[in-house]
Amino acid sequence: MKPLIGIPTRSQVDGDVTRYSGLATYTRALDLAGGAPVLIPLALDETTLRVIFDRLDGLLFQGGVDVHPGSYGEPVENYCGEIDTTRDATELMLLRWALAEKKPMLGICRGIQMMNVAAGGSLFQDIPAQLGSPIQHQHVKGNPYNLRAHTIEIDPQSKLARALGTTRIEANSLHHQSLKKIAPGFHVVARAPDGVIEGIEADDGHFALGLQFHPEWMVDDDARMIGVFQAFVQAVEHDARSTE
Repeated sequence: MKPLIGIPTRSQVDGDVTRYSGLATYTRALDLAGGAPVLIPLALDETTLRVIFDRLDGLLFQGGVDVHPGSYGEPVENYCGEIDTTRDATELMLLRWALAEKKPMLGICRGIQMMNVAAGGSLFQDIPAQLGSPIQHQHVKGNPYNLRAHTIEIDPQSKLARALGTTRIEANSLHHQSLKKIAPGFHVVARAPDGVIEGIEADDGHFALGLQFHPEWMVDDDARMIGVFQAFVQAVEHDARSTE
């Protein structure tokens, strides 16, 4: 049986109508890798959310808007972007449960940022304003989402390197925030040429992998990228078997 992998949704508010959604790139990548993706609504009662969490074998945290700086003890600066506090609350709760119980997780873009914040780390609210990098990390409107923006160097001993089968890739880049203080219990496994953190993993060896780049947008033109999702699904399957 395919493992059940939950993806917290994002809010779309149109007047008095609210929708919760997820990008098809994530669900397709998990499906291709052998997982069974399910979308998790926001703003649920904690008891209801816990019922869903307990039935999941793993969690994937997708990209999206900025994390509220209050979550890591900072004020909102004027270069911080759009914020969704309802989504923050749901994801923080799920992440803290998952970290406490070592449920396998994969975080992409905003997802790596949420993982880091939930575990006690912090973020740069805006790379251009705070780091002044010469690399264009933020997506430029009109460019394809799989456009390779820069190289990434990967720790050869990492789960990420094993999943991709390489220690160096050309990757896309669709973000303007990045990790600052790394949370206790995590270590850096990948960086861009300007030092921006592109990957973190859990110190204790359980599958908790965060990526700043977007492998789901590159699975069709780089066969190595599906390896990230296959490694995740395999870890989820192994964990599910060990708890039976």
